[in-house]
Amino acid sequence: MKSINPLRRFQKGSILVHILYHASKEPLYGSWLKEELAEHGYHISDGTLYPWLNRLAYSGFLFLEKRNISGKIRKYYSITEAGKNHFKKIMDYLKKLYDEVILQK
Repeated sequence: MKSINPLRRFQKGSILVHILYHASKEPLYGSWLKEELAEHGYHISDGTLYPWLNRLAYSGFLFLEKRNISGKIRKYYSITEAGKNHFKKIMDYLKKLYDEVILQK
């Protein structure tokens, strides 16, 4: 049986939080997001990042817009209402977890 790495699983969930957070601030594109995540210690491949973005768009949490930038098509992702609602649920959960575990309320 394959063992699990709890920290790794938590970090994967944290990437989702980063994606939804940044998409709620302004439309983002993959290479910018990859650099932003690297600043936080997440070094993920294009083969991981782009399928995540596509799944979030397919699931209705992100809106995909293709823009022509200097003759090159770039995909921009912005958060949808469903994405905002999902992000709020995540943040509410994280606040409760923080209050219990860190603040010990």
